[in-house]
Amino acid sequence: MDGAMTGQLLIDRAGEVEHWTLNDPATRNALSEPLVAALALACERAAQDRALRFVVLQGNGGAFCAGGSLAGFSEAIGRSLPDGQDDPLLAMNAGFGHLLGKLCALPQILLVAADGPAMGGGLGLLCCGDFVLAGPRAVFAAPEVTLGVVPAQIAALVHRRMGDRLARQMLLSGEKLSAQQALAQGLVDELADDLPAALAQRISTLRRAAPAAVAHTKALLYMLNQPPDHDLPAQAAIKFVANLRSPEAAEGLAAFAGKRKPRWAA
Repeated sequence: MDGAMTGQLLIDRAGEVEHWTLNDPATRNALSEPLVAALALACERAAQDRALRFVVLQGNGGAFCAGGSLAGFSEAIGRSLPDGQDDPLLAMNAGFGHLLGKLCALPQILLVAADGPAMGGGLGLLCCGDFVLAGPRAVFAAPEVTLGVVPAQIAALVHRRMGDRLARQMLLSGEKLSAQQALAQGLVDELADDLPAALAQRISTLRRAAPAAVAHTKALLYMLNQPPDHDLPAQAAIKFVANLRSPEAAEGLAAFAGKRKPRWAA
């Protein structure tokens, strides 16, 4: 596979390395349903490809990923469902959680290259990486709570990558981290002015690791990080949708659109 486009995902193969590029610059590579589906399919294919050793996840157009696209949720914001009616948004949100699980479970080494904003769900994608590299213009945030929304599917991944104290600060404040701050806090492993060169160097170093040994080690690490008794994506989706349908989310997103403070911050 020299190069292929699946919807908003560009896949380019060079030997044992694939670059997966989020390619919707008009939305800063927001996580639309087609993009999430394309990433999930790419993960399923890669999981069966023993000739593939490295996956690089990156964004096009000066951004890594602006986070979840609210287009599919717009009619639900602030609106409750009648009692007893199944909520179609549960499966949609849980599907993103399952994608994050597939990225974490890849047998290949996953390198994430952030050259621009990584926000919300985009921060979740980044936290799936085994190694995270960033350019100097990268910024990172989980702004959901400032909008009256729950960072449901990404919370566990941010917690795993940053530890309890720093994850709480990030998830409960919505504040942005610069590339330098992200490096200092362990969210990012390396800063580079020339990301392609830094990726090539990192991959060259990582070739010392035997592919099968890497795959088995990653499988052990994945099992170590699984919740013991419950379906985390499903439980996270319940919390996400419950808050999305509340008046709080309606106020938060209206305030954001109107460039004003929400009532709870006034």
